[in-house]
Amino acid sequence: MQQRVAADRIELRGLRAFGRHGVFAQEQAQGQTFVVDLDLELDLGVPARSDALADTVDYGLLGGAVVKAVETTRFDLLEALAGHLADLVLSTTRADAVVVRVGKPDAPLTVPFDDVAVVVRRARP
Repeated sequence: MQQRVAADRIELRGLRAFGRHGVFAQEQAQGQTFVVDLDLELDLGVPARSDALADTVDYGLLGGAVVKAVETTRFDLLEALAGHLADLVLSTTRADAVVVRVGKPDAPLTVPFDDVAVVVRRARP
């Protein structure tokens, strides 16, 4: 049986949270702002017809959970943080897959830049 891939998405953009993620001691001690974008892939046909929150994802609750996770966990690598957030989304929502982008606009680089980010995509088996 072929797995159905949802073409519908719920997008959350620019979730901001203060965290202490990073390899360097200074990042861990001082912390910095992280910016998270989420693309949840799921079939939105049922909630489009029912108009019921119970049939979709409560993105207010999800946004709060993601911000709390950034603030209360600690990882050296953005890759680990992004993977943790992807697991959180899949374990707490109806999403079939999720794309998580974690930006670190204040990363300790020695060259001018706008943002450093890691993007991961995870899907249910």
